[in-house]
Amino acid sequence: MRELPEMARETIVIDTDPGQDDAVALLLAFASQAELDLRAITTVAGNVPVAQTTANALRVRDLAGCDAVPVHRGAERPLVCALETAEFVCGPDGLAGSGLPAPRSAVAPGHAVDALIALLRAAPDDSVTLCPLGPLTNLAFAFRLAPEVLPKVRRIVLMGGAIGLGNITPAAEFNIHVDPHAAAIVFGCGRPIVMLGLGVTLKAIASHAQVAGLLATGNAASRCVHGMVTRPRPGGLGSDGHPMHDACVVAYLLWPELFAGRDCFLAVETGEGPLRGRTTIDWNGRLKRPANAHVVAEVEAEALFTRLFARLATLP
Repeated sequence: MRELPEMARETIVIDTDPGQDDAVALLLAFASQAELDLRAITTVAGNVPVAQTTANALRVRDLAGCDAVPVHRGAERPLVCALETAEFVCGPDGLAGSGLPAPRSAVAPGHAVDALIALLRAAPDDSVTLCPLGPLTNLAFAFRLAPEVLPKVRRIVLMGGAIGLGNITPAAEFNIHVDPHAAAIVFGCGRPIVMLGLGVTLKAIASHAQVAGLLATGNAASRCVHGMVTRPRPGGLGSDGHPMHDACVVAYLLWPELFAGRDCFLAVETGEGPLRGRTTIDWNGRLKRPANAHVVAEVEAEALFTRLFARLATLP
């Protein structure tokens, strides 16, 4: 993967389906405005249907007091497959344990895909980092409808995929399984991609002491996160704690030195059947094909959560 030029403040768009860990990722971005210029939030159906993911993005934005960042409602179903959601993990509203009220603010006009295309068209080349935290439907639509915007994308840093076992099926991670056709388009788009999949995110679990410390700060954002990460968690999800899958994306932007991985060729299984959504990752270069993603596999979890929770303490 080519080296990226140094930038004082990274321009980002977060595409998301909140989801508790999406909410933590959004809060971390809101708390990191010195480093990250969050231009827009686009929503997609995933953990819950898109009407609810949009409401959830607004609820989190209200909590952070960042009304200037527009939230655009996006795709309500995958490109080809029927929508599958994950209320059994994240609760009926997607944010079980958060204690957040209904949104006070309104969604921005215009579909998320149109908003994303317009934002990229107006941007300089190689200047916008896309941060998808859910199924990749919105990005796939944008890249197919307006391929001329691809040079504007500096990199795509995403949560999805798995080096080994999946979490929604034995083979697949949830985000890729929900819309594998969109994932295949994005991984084939030719722009630099950083993949934070289950191989690393299942290691991103805060210690009991770190979680307990959230209540010591006294701010609403930390109390919200404490409620979400201490709620009862269904069994059989691959870990005993609450992995902060999506928060790893924003943390990678801020503190890349806490992560390690390698450049790999990656293919997405789009066929129906038990392998749908599998990400086949050529970790050892056996296929001799050019890499299309930097696959992250390791994280320094203790340092990650020390920094993350300290940053959240700066919010209201």
